[in-house]
Amino acid sequence: MLVKLSARGLRALSETSRRPFVARISENPALPEAYRSSDLLLLSEEASELPPGFRGYLLRQPRPSDRKDTYHLGVDHDYLREGDVVRIDPVRGTVSALYRANSRSNTFLVTERCDNFCVMCSQPPKDHDDGWLVDDIERAIPLISPEASEIGVTGGEPALLGERLVRLLVLLREHLPRTSVHVLSNGRRFADASFARAVGDVRHPDLMIGIPLYSDLAEEHDYVVQAEGAFDQTVRGILNLKRRRVRVELRFVIHRETVERMAEFARFVARNLTFLDHVALMGLEHVGFAKTNLEALWIDPLDYQGPLREAVLTLERAGMATSIYNHQLCVLDPTLHRFARKSISDWKNVYVEICQTCRRKEECGGFFTSSAVKRSRGISPYG
Repeated sequence: MLVKLSARGLRALSETSRRPFVARISENPALPEAYRSSDLLLLSEEASELPPGFRGYLLRQPRPSDRKDTYHLGVDHDYLREGDVVRIDPVRGTVSALYRANSRSNTFLVTERCDNFCVMCSQPPKDHDDGWLVDDIERAIPLISPEASEIGVTGGEPALLGERLVRLLVLLREHLPRTSVHVLSNGRRFADASFARAVGDVRHPDLMIGIPLYSDLAEEHDYVVQAEGAFDQTVRGILNLKRRRVRVELRFVIHRETVERMAEFARFVARNLTFLDHVALMGLEHVGFAKTNLEALWIDPLDYQGPLREAVLTLERAGMATSIYNHQLCVLDPTLHRFARKSISDWKNVYVEICQTCRRKEECGGFFTSSAVKRSRGISPYG
């Protein structure tokens, strides 16, 4: 199902706030008054009276109201439910879902700034002050159910936040101690041993940092990320994090600039980085710079099954937990199916028409919504 996490379509039905605000959704009009000030009451049916004390009101059926911050919710947000946390921008008329209670694909974008400029970046960096993103997330975290299973943190480059990232991890530990946290980072800032120490000292009970390495050769990795010296900084960052007992996942995106040395890369990892907690070999997402550079980067997965199989089995023989992300089962060598994971976030995950008759659809990771640009010639249903 394609979900619009942020969309216009919010129509004011009363006097509204002038500044954006963050609130949790409740569908309980009888919620005790002591808990109402941080909640938006969502009503699907027309109510004769709106109970007082809520931060605001979201109505699926519009009606005049004298309660401040009463809005008609557009159809793009039909998926919102009890326990979701949203950002309301009354002036722009937008709703942004920061957290969805029934989803395992909740990710916080904490900055659009980055010190890499990867040739296939799906979130091209923007050099501007976007500290308000973390402000909103800090307001959202206390509103999230402590039963949340996992939260992602991404950018841009989250480590550019410095001490604010450390504080964010502390906040997640304090309010969501049973929630796993996965931070996507290029790893370079952790070459600063004091910063890696600060992250380790948070002692989050279930933290993993996902860091990409795109070659066993420094010059090739640096070319892909368009940053001289990045390979050395990334490797030193990984080592510093592991010294501080922080779990690290290594990520390798497969495309024409990385595929030739994929097997050598796996041997490098198996010789030098066996202490890592997970390795993910990933298909290309066709957005951002990847879409711009698609003709130079695209390679049909059918054409790299040999090197992929060699890489995966090398890592497995070294005793390393290994997964294949962002691939369809029908394009993978059958011996690799046990490594394939359903990794695409639910809000951008689709299945094409030919998949509807496939008996293994529920096991398969499907496609990015952006994959309509190019697809493997090997796509076919299991009968």
